[in-house]
Amino acid sequence: MDAQQPDAARGSGDQPSLYDARVSDQGPFDDDDLPEGFDALFGGDPAAMLQNLMGMLGGLGQAGGGDGGAQMAIQIATGGSSEPNVDPVDRMAVEQLARVAELHIAEATGLRITDDGPLQVDAVTRADWVRRSMNAYRPILERVANGMASPIVDDAIGSDPQFAMIEQMMASFRPIMVNTTTASMIGHLGAKALGSYALPIPRGDDDALMIVIPALDEFGEDWSLDSDEVRLWMALHDVAHHAVLRVPHLRDRIDNLLGAYADAFRNDPTAMEGMLGDAEITDPANLQQQLQSMFGDPAALLGSMRSDEQKALLPEVHAAIAVVVGVVDHVMDEIGAKLIGGYQQITEALRRRRVTASSSDRFVDRLLGLELDQDLFDRGRSFVDGVAERAGSEGIAALWAGPENLPTVNEIGAPGLWLARVGIDFELPLDDLGEDPLGLDADGDSEEE
Repeated sequence: MDAQQPDAARGSGDQPSLYDARVSDQGPFDDDDLPEGFDALFGGDPAAMLQNLMGMLGGLGQAGGGDGGAQMAIQIATGGSSEPNVDPVDRMAVEQLARVAELHIAEATGLRITDDGPLQVDAVTRADWVRRSMNAYRPILERVANGMASPIVDDAIGSDPQFAMIEQMMASFRPIMVNTTTASMIGHLGAKALGSYALPIPRGDDDALMIVIPALDEFGEDWSLDSDEVRLWMALHDVAHHAVLRVPHLRDRIDNLLGAYADAFRNDPTAMEGMLGDAEITDPANLQQQLQSMFGDPAALLGSMRSDEQKALLPEVHAAIAVVVGVVDHVMDEIGAKLIGGYQQITEALRRRRVTASSSDRFVDRLLGLELDQDLFDRGRSFVDGVAERAGSEGIAALWAGPENLPTVNEIGAPGLWLARVGIDFELPLDDLGEDPLGLDADGDSEEE
């Protein structure tokens, strides 16, 4: 297998980072005018227009809620193909691998993996992953939807009859938009998920982990990797995430930041108008298909400009997530090669899989504010490695002492500065002799800022 990789995608110390997700500054739609032929098609009557549109959606609103939402997500995740049940032999094998992973991650991190008894790790299908993830991610996704549900408009726009018509439509469509968008996002995540932590964020109250057997086996076959080694790699990866994200103050920090980011969406009142402007209104034969496609596309439904409040929150979100991925990368490299003969090959293959993901595959990452480029993941890994080099496991353990010990945005780039703040004495690594042990330049500023 070709292990070469672009320099820009390398992690700290030439180790590939496990995450790479990006987002653009997507603004509102450009077309602010109702499309030509709109009045002719719907008779200029907003109520009639809404009724016709609802009919054309063919029950999509019902498909977005309750069991229908899960079925829609499963359809996306599985590509409409049926899945066989997981073989009992695979279930038992995953349980055994989970015990190995739990033992080694607990020893490496010093963290409790569960409050009582062994950790539950289940071998599942993509459909199983979707059903459980609908519950795990619904709270944060609902906050996103609620944050976008109330448009902020000035008096001039609010008094415009045309806007009032669009707003009447939007008020009726919002439940459909929320449900179908949530289902679509979960489905897109489920199509690529290999384990529980498709995203490096807490999963609500879901304390049992999942290994997605069909997806992992397909991945292993594509890269000619040993299936048992791939499964052990994923077990270590998810148990490590689980251990770190169970730390109460880190979990609370991430939940609060993601919630604040979700609440700070500012709905663009002309977005619906712009979306309708993309439809070929004068061709009723194709209109239903276009509308269904539009309402199933999260990028189209959530095409609002990111607010200034969200932009201000992004560095804080990134700093918290950098701790998670930095520790996971560090721990995985520390124990992975000892347990898995093909550890480096599997890690490289997973990195390539992630960096070649399409924009739609990364949409949920971007929606939640996880605008995480490779540099930030490198900094997370560099921070944790820097702490370990200076203060060993005692330094990393200080992260779990309390919320005041979480690194600030600036400290992520200066592990020595963080160690000094939390009161841990350390020795300067030999490679750093002659440099400021706190990572400061002559002006007292962090060199990484």
